[in-house]
Formats: sequence, structure tokens, C-alpha cells
Amino acid sequence: MLSLTRRTHQRIFIADNIVITIGEIERGQVRVCIECPRHIPIAREEQLLADEAQEIEEAARGGRS
Repeated sequence: MLSLTRRTHQRIFIADNIVITIGEIERGQVRVCIECPRHIPIAREEQLLADEAQEIEEAARGGRS
């Protein structure tokens, strides 16, 4: 894992088509702005975990809703 220190409005470039900009830093929260092509999925960890838990629950019920 690469760990970088950035200030507000500084950018990180990944390959030729992904740009991450630090938007705001306020009260222990950081706003991260991500620019990338639409075909690249972006997800928050908590959403992925919730989706995974729901899939496991559905599988345990035999795929029924």
C-alpha cells in the first residue's frame, strides 16, 4: 500500500485516466473527489460489506426474497 500525505486541493494521478483530489478536510473527515471513466466502478467499503452480507443472507434462504 502506498501512503501519501496531501493537502486540500492537491491531486493524485493513477495511470492516464484516474485523478483523486483532496476536496475538504473538516472535523476529522476528508472529502475525496475521484475522476475516472464511467466503466470503472467506485464503491465505499461499508457498501461492499453490506452488499456481501445481503448476498450471504439471501444464499442462506435459498435465494428467495
